[in-house]
Amino acid sequence: MTDKLNILVRVDLDYARAQVSARGHVTVHSIHALYVVVKRANALRKGLELEVDMRNAYVDPDALEQLRTCSKTHHLPVIIDPLQEDCTFSILPPAQPALAAAHKLAA
Repeated sequence: MTDKLNILVRVDLDYARAQVSARGHVTVHSIHALYVVVKRANALRKGLELEVDMRNAYVDPDALEQLRTCSKTHHLPVIIDPLQEDCTFSILPPAQPALAAAHKLAA
């Protein structure tokens, strides 16, 4: 897996669903790019069922905790969304969260 973060968005407006999928290495710095994409997807339609798929990513524990906090509070960080619009999404967690630590050790 690469350190480069790749983000893919799938949208089905007929069924009011969207999925934001991340691949690569997600850090506390690169997660901001993910937040921007989640914010845009959330703005597509009111009541959109939004899912953030992290199953194919290396996710640093701190980044995953930030993402979980956003999911629980229904708000993205103020730096990304100063108006603090409601943003409800579910998370598909990394398949193997420990990979992020192993990836760092191998580097």
